[in-house]
This record gives sequence, C-alpha cells and structure tokens, in this order.
Amino acid sequence: MLLRGNSASGKSSVAAGLRERYGRGIALVGQDNLRRVVLREHDIPGGANIGLIDLTVRHALAHGFHVVLEGILSVAHYGDMLTALFADHPGRTHGFYLDVPFEETLARHATKPIAGKIGETLLRSWYRPLDLLPGDVETVIPATSSLTGTIDRVMRQSGLAELAEPRPGD
Repeated sequence: MLLRGNSASGKSSVAAGLRERYGRGIALVGQDNLRRVVLREHDIPGGANIGLIDLTVRHALAHGFHVVLEGILSVAHYGDMLTALFADHPGRTHGFYLDVPFEETLARHATKPIAGKIGETLLRSWYRPLDLLPGDVETVIPATSSLTGTIDRVMRQSGLAELAEPRPGD
C-alpha cells in the first residue's frame, strides 16, 4: 500500500493508525526514515534512498508482510520506482494520496517540532498539488477527512479490515 501527499498531510499518522488497527504483520516503510535518518541524504533525482526504499518494500513483501510505504515520494523523483512496485506486485496494491491545500499544510506544519527549522519558503518549494502517479492508481483523500475516517477508509478499500487480528474484547 502506498500513502503519499505533501508535507504535513498526515501520512505518518495514518500509517501508524493502520498498524495499530491491523496488528502484527504490517511493515511501515517511511521515506523520511530511510532517506533522512538511515542515509542522511537530500531528496535528489536518482538518490540512493530510491533503491533502498524499493529493496526494503520488496524484501518485506517477500517475507509475507503487508507493506505501507509512506512519504511525499514526488513523482519526478520516485515515479518510476513506484510504478515498477505496482506492476511487479502480484497481490492487492492500493495507493492513497492525501490532498491537503497549502494553507492547511502550513497550519499543520506549525504544530510540528521542526516548524522552527523549516519555514514557509522551503515548505512552499516542496509543495506539489495533486502530484499523482499515472494510471489512476491512487485514491485521493481530501483534507476534510478526519484521521479516524481516513484510517477507516484505507482499511476498508485495501482489504486490511477483513484481515486484521482480532483484539481482546472485540
């Protein structure tokens, strides 16, 4: 499963909510973690993180995990890799794009710990409205969708809802 959107669109929160709701068996692959933490690399065309993301997703899938890949993952830098992942995966593959207008992005960004380090100018330079993959492979989820509503929708549409581990008391 792919969760994309601009900075501060809620991707990481949705991914964490999916794992919490589903239980064991989901691998969360975060672009920011692999690119910024593991490699300490800038987001550049042809960056080493692109191959690392691809390998990590494929490895987790090969070992029986459901995978949630989340990040900005701009089409200009990551489109070919993402398209290949969709094409090569024999099982269910779902893409979701969290569509948040720039003004809302700014408001959400202001609540983050990095808000003092990354200003409006830099945030605006990263912003790409509806940067969708070709082939109509992503469901666009509007900013008006609540976190819980978005998690519910992704669980349903992806089929994870029917596969989730029963919880004590459920």
